[in-house]
Amino acid sequence: MKRMARIGIWLDLLAAEKRWKYGMNVFELYIEEILGHGGIPFTRLNTRAELEEYRPDILLVALCEEDDASLDMLTEYVHKGGILISYAGLNRMASKLNCREIRGPEVGYTELPKLYDSLTKQPLRSLQHKPWIPIQQTELPDASGIIYQNTPQGVQVASALLEFSLGEGRLIRWNVNIPYTIVGLQQGTIPIVEDGLPAADGTGSVDDGILKADDRIELDWEVDRLQTNTGMLYFAYPYADLWREVLISQVLHTAKGLGLSIPILDYWPENVEQVVLISHDSDFNLDESAEITLDLLKEYDVRATWCIIEPGYSPRLHDRIQADGHELAFHFNAMGKENGAWEQADFERQLAYIRTTTEAQIISNKNHYTRYEGWDDLFEWCETNGIMADQTRGPSKKGNVGFLFGTCHPYYPIAWADKRNRMYSVLEVGFLTPDLDHPILADTSVIVPFLEQVQRVRGVAHFLFHPLHILKQATVNAALREVIRESQARGFAFWTTEQIILWEQSRRNMTWKVTSEDAAVPENVPQGAVVWIPISDDETSIEGAVEMRFGLRCKRMMID
Repeated sequence: MKRMARIGIWLDLLAAEKRWKYGMNVFELYIEEILGHGGIPFTRLNTRAELEEYRPDILLVALCEEDDASLDMLTEYVHKGGILISYAGLNRMASKLNCREIRGPEVGYTELPKLYDSLTKQPLRSLQHKPWIPIQQTELPDASGIIYQNTPQGVQVASALLEFSLGEGRLIRWNVNIPYTIVGLQQGTIPIVEDGLPAADGTGSVDDGILKADDRIELDWEVDRLQTNTGMLYFAYPYADLWREVLISQVLHTAKGLGLSIPILDYWPENVEQVVLISHDSDFNLDESAEITLDLLKEYDVRATWCIIEPGYSPRLHDRIQADGHELAFHFNAMGKENGAWEQADFERQLAYIRTTTEAQIISNKNHYTRYEGWDDLFEWCETNGIMADQTRGPSKKGNVGFLFGTCHPYYPIAWADKRNRMYSVLEVGFLTPDLDHPILADTSVIVPFLEQVQRVRGVAHFLFHPLHILKQATVNAALREVIRESQARGFAFWTTEQIILWEQSRRNMTWKVTSEDAAVPENVPQGAVVWIPISDDETSIEGAVEMRFGLRCKRMMID
């Protein structure tokens, strides 16, 4: 077996402290979450001594102080054979590399280098750019991809990727800040303090006087939506998930080019390719609605997550929900007109009530009407009170269903600068749409495109259905059945939020031990875990399964 590549993430803590002092975010820290969820082993490096001791084969720069000593250190690392990858950083290096920085667009669409065609040929929306362009037409870097301004048909701004040969190594620089883009798409770029921008066609009137998760999205109503054959508009692309795949694919391709190996811990356990999550919010708490929904789920042998709003169903219904194998969760109500409040005290009061009345542990939550304020208050409250996953980030309107936050993957969110951009231990599992075929919401024509895109990135297709509408709207009842049948036909595994939490926690605890012979040995392996190893293009005599992962052919690694 080839030696395992050493992947380092460079983070200058002094540079980070300086930014936090002035209230600036360091979203580049999110590289760690990207690799962690992608199942890629890495080591964070904060000092020159750590860099010299670890001797990474590939170094991803999250943040670097751009003084002479720091830049000289990284230049020396490259000259000695290292591969350094930067995401729109290292700007004082530009002139030394025969380039200059130009003003980048606030929003762009990035046509990726041909290397990533197997992942997507769709230009990806990008949120922060610091483009370099060559000063003169000598000693040109290898350039690939294109950044377009504002739309995929906009003015060409610069190449997406530049690659410089320096000594025995290479410096690779994206003109796009990929980690910032992923964070911005998933969580927004500013806290929610006011209504969002509505769609001009009236299909997404988020300016309704109620602060919600979808009041801050970083997608474009005109550019990023497609239309189904019945005229339903939906946000079509999981941009953040595709950017994650690009970042990881580049690391894997780079290691492969060095003749090294990187083990990949699969997103899901054996025999699971992608997941569908059905959740139910108990609004109005009609026992009859719970009963008809439970009967429907039993008919298809499907388990779901039930988010219970105060005061909840009758005790016998809570008992039946659990007896049937479903998850009981929390449905926090911060709607002022329903006597709720966006306050930690009210969150804790309601949660304590639901835990007491259901006699359930309750480890996940979804906010009523996707109520949301600020940046990370909700994650703070969840973390403090033993809530391990939130499901609030989803659409509230007919015309903003789909991938409005660019993702269908579970992820750990990042805090704001005032909390030093730490990672929360609360998994976010957003949803794609509520109550299909309800008269004022999207119809079932979106089911197949949603499932196709989730399959593409092997994420979670999360559909929300209110039992009240399943009872009172025959079309919604039929829509849930159609979601289940289509998901089953496409090989989706039906999981609850609790199952997703426990699996993600267990896979994040897996580590790699490197032996004296440079062999990689997994430790704390979760039951059912699958590990893949990229293989060369000309390798033919392979034992076991071969699959494409992150755009590379991979063989399954047998785990003892």
